[in-house]
Amino acid sequence: MSVTLVAPDIAEQARPGQFIEVALPDERSSMLRRPFYVHQTSRRGGWAGTLEFVLEPRGPGSAWLAEVRPHQFLDVIGPLGRPFSYPRKPVNCLLVMEGYGAAPLLFLAEELIAQGQRVDMIMAAGSQDQVLKPIDAKRLSRIISVVTADGSAGEPGRAADVLEAIVDRCGTQVVYAAGPRPLLRAVAEFCRERSIPAQVAVEEQTACGTGLCWGCVVPVARRDGKTYDHLRACVDGPAMNAARILWDRWGTSRPMPTPPEGFPPIQPDEVLPTPPHGFPALRR
Repeated sequence: MSVTLVAPDIAEQARPGQFIEVALPDERSSMLRRPFYVHQTSRRGGWAGTLEFVLEPRGPGSAWLAEVRPHQFLDVIGPLGRPFSYPRKPVNCLLVMEGYGAAPLLFLAEELIAQGQRVDMIMAAGSQDQVLKPIDAKRLSRIISVVTADGSAGEPGRAADVLEAIVDRCGTQVVYAAGPRPLLRAVAEFCRERSIPAQVAVEEQTACGTGLCWGCVVPVARRDGKTYDHLRACVDGPAMNAARILWDRWGTSRPMPTPPEGFPPIQPDEVLPTPPHGFPALRR
């Protein structure tokens, strides 16, 4: 389901790949906001100043949002995060999405088409009722392939199963992907083999949404290829260069402080314990 908000400032600034964070009422058990990709914005016409986000009621927070009523006020901050970057010249773009990942990519498709880009799509979901706005997707794309895990719509299987065939058929030059981590990794590895530029919208547990808590870090290789940093998905993403993400390290390594690029990374044995307030700092 989707929720439409009247938020002129956010709608005017939001770009594909960015997200908003919605606060829950004070009486709810969780103090953390809920992050949602911006799915669509209207900057002109009768719906000017509105934005739409998609949610799937799972926990108590999203279940409460699913029951909001017209004219009800919500506490929202945004737009947050780094959006997708656009090609500098007309190219053939392939958008690969699975489930909730369709939310930012349908928004991206509209922006790419407005810039004169060709858009093709792979839409994947668990079943037919989980395919997000297939009519809109068909309208926006030259070629579209729908795949579902149970075969209830389109071809049976996963997005990665049809990726090579669609890329060859469409003459894809740039790939954008959003969805679960296994899909993003499959897209990244395929595009690396084919030397196709790819951007992915990473999904991590976003608590604060502003980069303060460092709870959503992703290991990303530096440009020299020798070292890597832990970048925050909510600030340095969600849109990231798929080729620079270290997929084997993601979720397995302990985040370390990240100095600016150009400075040597901090090694684990260089981090000293912090003494109590009033005591001198420890030195080697």
